Amino acid sequence: MTSNKQLQDLLDQVAAGTLDPTAAKERLIGVLRAQPYEDLGFARVDHHRSVRQGFPEVILGLGKTPAQIAAIAAEIVARGSTLLVTRASADAYEAVRARVPTASYQAEAGLITLQQQDISRGHGTIVVAAAGTSDLPIAEEAACTAELMGNDVERLYDVGVAGLHRVLGERERLNAARVIIVVAGMEGALPSVVAGLVSAPVIAVPTSIGYGASFGGLAALLGMLNSCATGVSVVNIDNGFGAASIASLINHL
Repeated sequence: MTSNKQLQDLLDQVAAGTLDPTAAKERLIGVLRAQPYEDLGFARVDHHRSVRQGFPEVILGLGKTPAQIAAIAAEIVARGSTLLVTRASADAYEAVRARVPTASYQAEAGLITLQQQDISRGHGTIVVAAAGTSDLPIAEEAACTAELMGNDVERLYDVGVAGLHRVLGERERLNAARVIIVVAGMEGALPSVVAGLVSAPVIAVPTSIGYGASFGGLAALLGMLNSCATGVSVVNIDNGFGAASIASLINHL
């Protein structure tokens, strides 16, 4: 734990002019990296994740009760951090809102959010392209997450390969993107097509949308992993949040 003496020493050195404020900031960040978490019994809330990774701890709503989600959310918000809960139900939102009245709910994306911190802006635009309307919940999870992480986001929806002219008609917007997230189910072909058209990195998100032989998204996942186009990376099935996190890191470089 950071001691008062360590903090006072840093302040004294800055005040005496023996330590440059920029250097002091870097040393302070190094000290804060070792700060402890808050133990709630059922969860250990990492309040300094934003120091290490640039964004606060994110709550995965799956498997947690509304009361647990609300307790963790209240702890995060009380420390002044931005709140993001993924895979959140309406019941979870009601529980969170009882303790954090200013929180918002994006129902289609399944996200509970509250922006409190100033987050550095990404340098370019992240395009989120979804193959079909059925893929929109995962695409919106990615788009809303990327926006909360400080990125400009453009959405290209229902541009799947069943009507290839739809995505070809958006080549100008695709070419202007710094990073592209491509969300698709079924056979998962859209990321390969997009990656063959652009120079930007493509992050492919397989979804669990499809008929029986799609095996809950496994067919799309394997198809994306076997892409012959260069510059394609792949996240797990339905992991829009993970894709947005990677895209945001790239866009902030």
